[in-house]
Order: sequence, then C-alpha cells, then structure tokens
Amino acid sequence: MVSPPTVAEIEPRPGYAPLDRSLLWGVAVFRVAAWIWMAIAAAVSWRRFDHAYSAAALVVAALVITAGAIVILRRHQDPALLQLPMLVTELAVACLLLGADSWVYQDGRPLSLASAWPVAGVLAAGMAWGWRGGLAAGLLMGAARVTGVILDEGTGGETFVFASTTVLYVMAGVTAGFSMVRLREAEERIASTRAREEVARTLHDGVLQTLAVVQRRSTDDELVKLARDQERDLRSYLFAGPGTTNALLVDELDDRVRKFEATHQVRTQLVVVEQPEETPPEVVGAIAGAVSEALTNAAKHSGATAITVFLEPGDDDSLFCSVKDNGSGFDPASVTEGVGLSKSIRGRMAEVGGHVEIDSRPGRGTEVRLRVANH
Repeated sequence: MVSPPTVAEIEPRPGYAPLDRSLLWGVAVFRVAAWIWMAIAAAVSWRRFDHAYSAAALVVAALVITAGAIVILRRHQDPALLQLPMLVTELAVACLLLGADSWVYQDGRPLSLASAWPVAGVLAAGMAWGWRGGLAAGLLMGAARVTGVILDEGTGGETFVFASTTVLYVMAGVTAGFSMVRLREAEERIASTRAREEVARTLHDGVLQTLAVVQRRSTDDELVKLARDQERDLRSYLFAGPGTTNALLVDELDDRVRKFEATHQVRTQLVVVEQPEETPPEVVGAIAGAVSEALTNAAKHSGATAITVFLEPGDDDSLFCSVKDNGSGFDPASVTEGVGLSKSIRGRMAEVGGHVEIDSRPGRGTEVRLRVANH
C-alpha cells in the first residue's frame, strides 16, 4: 500500500508552484482513499459479480493510476498530472468503471464498483482546464454511468438518481475549476506583495533613508525638492499597490502638504521614516486634520519659511507625527492656547486616544508632536 506523504515530500522544490503541488497532493490522498474503499467494495461483492475478472481488471487499472500519481508527485514531476495524457487516461478508466457498473454484476448492485474514485479525475480536470473543463468532465462521468445502465438493463425508472449523480459530478468539477482560478489569482497577488515588500525593505535600508536625510539636512532647495519627489514616487510604487490600504495615511498627509505648499507658498516637506502598518480611518482623519491645523498655524503666526512634517511608526504599535517649522517660536507657558490648537489639534487627537506635545522657544521655531496608538 502507498504510504502517506511526509511534510518534506509536500514541500515544493524550486520551479514548482506551491499551490498546485499542495492541491495535487490533496487530490492524490482523496484518490487513494477512494480506491481503498473501491477495493473493499469489490471484495465484499465478489460473489455477486457476473464478470468478476473484468471488474478486478478495472480496479487494478484504477490502482495503477492512483499509485502513478503518487510516484509522479514524489518525483516532483507535478505538471504531468495536469497534462492531457494523464487526464485522458484517468477519465477513460473512470468512464469504464461507471459504464461497466451494471454489466459486471449478476443482478442488483449492492455497491457501486466505481465508488467515489471518478471524482478525483473530475477534480483534476477542473484544476487543469478551469470550470469549463470540470463541467465537461462531470457531464462525461454522468453520461458514462447512464450509458452503462441503458446498455445493460435500461434505466428502470432511476432517471432522477442518475441526474442527481451527474449534478454531483458537475458540481465537483465546476467548483474545483472556479476555486483553482481564484486561488491562483490570490497566489499571484501574494507573490507580488512579497516582492514589493522585499524591494521596499531593500530600498528603505538604503535609498529611502538617504533621500530622507537629504531632505532634512540639505540647504539646497532644488536638491530637497528632487529628493522629496523621488521619495514620493518610490513610496507610491512600493506601498500604494492595487488593493492596499496601509498607504492611506502617507497619501493623505502628502496630499495635505501639497495643498498647503501651493496655497501658502511655504517650503514644506513630508519625511516618512518607515511605512506604517494599516491605519484605521479614524486615526488617519485625526492625524491629517491635526497636521493641517498645525501647518496653518505655522503659516499664520510664526513667519516660517520652511516646515517639515515627519512621520514614523513606533515599536509599540504606535504612530509619531510632528510638524516642525523654522519660524519665530513662542513660550508655551506664557501664551494662551487658541481655538485652533485646543480644539482642532488637541481635540482631534483626544478623540482617538492620542496626545499632543508642543515644543517651542522664541527664535527657535515650533514643533507640534502627535502620538497615537495605531489600532
């Protein structure tokens, strides 16, 4: 008897799709279990066979295919299981098993000769050819069974039973086809995301950090603008792929900074040290609103010529964002907070469980620091 696969045997080797290999092992295990039950049914019904050796030959043929599939998988020749020769051979044996079901018995059938074994071929057809292939294979199995019964003894009023069996085969094939297409699409998306993450890690450790340093330390406006534009383009490519939402906060801040810079003509840059994890919409709204108000205050009251919006995720699943300007600054202890600071900044952050710190000195500019949990 064929022994079940070990974990090491199921692990894919380079060049083979992990998803396809895992599913093929699943079908192979089902095929083995179905054949074992087929053999048990044949043994129990041996005295009821009118053509016992023909029945045994068909069961052996099914065993050859069942064992062959395991051997193919063990040798990591997976694609062969979804190619035309293997599929046609398995479906042909399945049709013979179903078609000969009535013929091999002397009279009434206590158990079906084919049992559930033909379902494996239908599943494989769906995996190889999609839902249309699964549909065709299911209809073929149903037709084989009906044909065998008609040629041997007629339907005997069992039309509904045959139709029900055909529907089950069709459902199995169509479901396998649809599921395979969707799973392969998901696998491609996951692979693409992993590739982006790998590139993002590489760039973050080099290019993006360098661009951030240039923006923070350079006094050359053109160089700072070039570095900022390049950073935005890279982050847009790496983190704003189709279907992602974790770049929403960076996108929102970038949009606010662009609009502020265009309206107030104050050089403003957004520096993102590391892309944060997915951020809840309410936290995004609170931080973006607070940043906008801090930018407006800097433009109105400080006389700043340069402002930096700094965003960095913390190690404790938190977010730190600051708005720092090079304006006149003030003494927080001697100045009463206005509505903009107390309501628009502190109020927004308080609603999402965050807090605000103001660091300012006369002649040294102002930094508004925002901290909030990212959940």
